[in-house]
Amino acid sequence: MTDSRRKAGAEPASESPPPTAYGAVATQPEERIQRSLFGEILDWMLVPLLLLWPMSIAITYLVAKSIANHPFDRALDDNVIVVAQQVKEVNGKIVTHLPGSARDILRADDIDNIYFQVSGPLGEFIDGDDELPMPVDEEKPPAGSVKFRNDIVRGVDVRVAYVYIDLRRSRNSNPKTKESNVVLIQVAETLDKRTQLANEIIKGVILPQFIILPIALALVWFALSRGLSPLAELQQKIRARRPDDLSPIDSGQVPEEISPLVRSLNEMLARLSQSIEMQKRFIADAAHQMKTPLAGMRMQSELALRETRQEEIHRSLEQLSKSSESATRLVNQLLALARAENQTPETKPFAPLELSELARNVVHDWVPQSFSERIDLGFEQPGHPVMVMGNSMMLRELLSNLIDNALRYTPQDGHVTVRVRTNVTEEQAILEVEDTGPGIPSAERGHVFERFYRILGSNVEGSGLGLAIVREIAQQHGATVDIFNNPHSQDPRHPGSLFRVTLRMAQRPDFIEDIG
Repeated sequence: MTDSRRKAGAEPASESPPPTAYGAVATQPEERIQRSLFGEILDWMLVPLLLLWPMSIAITYLVAKSIANHPFDRALDDNVIVVAQQVKEVNGKIVTHLPGSARDILRADDIDNIYFQVSGPLGEFIDGDDELPMPVDEEKPPAGSVKFRNDIVRGVDVRVAYVYIDLRRSRNSNPKTKESNVVLIQVAETLDKRTQLANEIIKGVILPQFIILPIALALVWFALSRGLSPLAELQQKIRARRPDDLSPIDSGQVPEEISPLVRSLNEMLARLSQSIEMQKRFIADAAHQMKTPLAGMRMQSELALRETRQEEIHRSLEQLSKSSESATRLVNQLLALARAENQTPETKPFAPLELSELARNVVHDWVPQSFSERIDLGFEQPGHPVMVMGNSMMLRELLSNLIDNALRYTPQDGHVTVRVRTNVTEEQAILEVEDTGPGIPSAERGHVFERFYRILGSNVEGSGLGLAIVREIAQQHGATVDIFNNPHSQDPRHPGSLFRVTLRMAQRPDFIEDIG
């Protein structure tokens, strides 16, 4: 049973890296990811802007091409209509009446090449340029409706306007041959003028952007500098403060977005000021408490130096020994209190431990002291392990101070009992120390945890730090400490006290399986 409990308690501790490893992991990423707030905001503003700029150019180019196509398509539309008006059916034959001058006017263009073609109902060539390809419409558009398409003539991209016209002139036309009178007229134009116009539009839009963009960047830079200037002013104010100035920072002149930060800083300064004041009081109280044993040691040493009789020298040395023992205990408790205040789960992580075993070992250490003072020191534990998360050294210090306090206030032939039990319903581990001493009045129970506080009339030697250490360690472990009268005391003159420390049980199902 002991081996399995020890094994289960050791496994989690081996998984936790040493505190130095935690420090290394905590500091290195902060150094890597540290960035300027100004640069961060600038990146989030300029990167999307620089990404959208080429997209804007591409969209502008497409819009410019569409704008450039519109007037030239209308001109092609007019040319197709003009050519269609010159196509006639004479004696059942389709002919075009385009004189040479009209053809010259149709093809007159200094930049683009113009092509036209007239095709018969069966696709036969009638007039114009035979290089023009036929449209690939699955269904012919209605007669008289002009359509546009892009195509290639002699390896060059062209824009083609085409229309189907019906040359039927008489209602007496043979219905069986009504389709034989549908003629296709096409007029094509190369895209040089369109490209030139689109480029001119692009130049007119893009060139001003090369001027506007640097101005916009400069304005963004200036706006960010002005917007972040309160941070720089706040930084200068904080740097200009004296090292001992812990007064609140004036938040009236800072922007609303920085107010939460300033309030957090003021709260931190208030806590720091309170902590410093507590440390100052602690040092003052400690110095005051140290004066008594040191003064006694000095006085007894001077008496021993002046005395010549062995009995008086021996008595002075005994008093000197007691004073040194009292001073040593005071110093040890001061060190224990300082260690408890500065030791946190972050600096030294908690580990699973078995509370009954820890309490049994501590009680075993105090058995000789209880024998010398003729006090019955007992220990009670449940029949199952009680697992908690904590620091074994700190919890041993907590229990040692409770036992020491109980032994000091319990008269001879009295009883001190250390008990470990559980509250399974609320998943709580309970550590109790009860004695048969004079008890603690209800009015005093809120003060006995204060540093150097001693109940008047107790006539018991002590430093007044033991219960302060107990409270500090309990707070570090998220535990509570309560004081009651001893429910088992039968003597009204000695109602006794019951100190109860309540901790949260650790969830360790694997440990219970090993024990079982």
